[in-house]
Amino acid sequence: MPVFVWEGKLANGSIKRGEIEAESKAAVTMLLRRQRIIPSKIKGKAKQITLFEQPIKTKDIVIFTRQFATMINAGLPLVQCLEILASQQPNPTLKKILSQIKQDVEGGSTFADALGKHPKVFDNLYVNLVAAGEIGGVLDTVLNRLAVYMEKNEALKNKVKSAMTYPIIVLCVAFGVVAVLMIFVIPTFQDMFNQFGAALPAPTQMVVDLSHFFRTFWHVMFGVIILLIIGFKWAGKQKKGRFYIDTIALKLPVFGTLIRKVAVAKFSRTLGTMISSGVPIMDGLEITSKTAGNVIVENAIRSVRSAISEGRSMSDPLEQTGIFPGMVVQMIAVGEATGAMDQMLSKIADFYDEEVDSAVDALTSALEPMLMVFLGGIIGFVVVAMYLPIFQMAAAV
Repeated sequence: MPVFVWEGKLANGSIKRGEIEAESKAAVTMLLRRQRIIPSKIKGKAKQITLFEQPIKTKDIVIFTRQFATMINAGLPLVQCLEILASQQPNPTLKKILSQIKQDVEGGSTFADALGKHPKVFDNLYVNLVAAGEIGGVLDTVLNRLAVYMEKNEALKNKVKSAMTYPIIVLCVAFGVVAVLMIFVIPTFQDMFNQFGAALPAPTQMVVDLSHFFRTFWHVMFGVIILLIIGFKWAGKQKKGRFYIDTIALKLPVFGTLIRKVAVAKFSRTLGTMISSGVPIMDGLEITSKTAGNVIVENAIRSVRSAISEGRSMSDPLEQTGIFPGMVVQMIAVGEATGAMDQMLSKIADFYDEEVDSAVDALTSALEPMLMVFLGGIIGFVVVAMYLPIFQMAAAV
């Protein structure tokens, strides 16, 4: 929708100016009159072309959420809270979005509806929890829960990233070292070997041939790697491709267990936060399935939701999915029986957060020596292969 710059007179005769998003000038006039403002000037705002917008981080949203909850708890009006936070926001992208949300709320929208117009910043989970908080009159409590949820969810993501970063860096270093050896170092030895005139040992000949292949077809190799990355990303966006990728991910020897534990922790944390905030369990399961991050887990949650809609309990269909461990199923069954589902889900999430910590530490401890041996083995083989002819010549002399 276009943005209009307006100027108008208040009932006390003072002049007020601002910006508002609306379909037309007539819509702007109507919105201003609802606020008892008589417009004198309304004109379309010129669009600013920005090549690079500052990204909005999770930390920015968490800080905004906590500050907003504090202001609401202190009794400040919703619009005034948004105005203060927008004026003090250091991130220009988020500042612009908060100003638009403020204008929408001033125009008669609910806070949740205004947030829903910015799905890239405020996802379905955020919007639905805010809507539940508005309806129940506990918006400050819900916002504090949201902030805690986002902080713990971000910590969980960082744990997984830390587990993946180390092996990727080591493999990249290994590839870089091998590429330098093959392209720059081996040709020097090859010129020296050619002067000997003797047949090279098999390992040396293999390394020399590999070096020749690297220098001749390096552009083809880089092209194949780029195509593989693009193809993998494209497959991940397709329904069938994503299904196969996620299925394989859950069956990987070490990483599969870690992915499963992350999925259980995220499911428990998300659903527990929504139930404790007053969101109906059917809506909570629908939103939780969309935030699962794995198609297999998403399908499992949807099957549980379908079973509950038919009048069944939650624990039985959870067990039938084969995704959730027996302990989780039993704890949820106890939560259903005692009416403390949200508390039980929170305990499960805390337990599996610790399990993810332990799994990441174990994975890093196991991968470190394996990767060092792998890297040392490759470089050692190349070095030995290059010195074999020299050793043979020295033995002949």
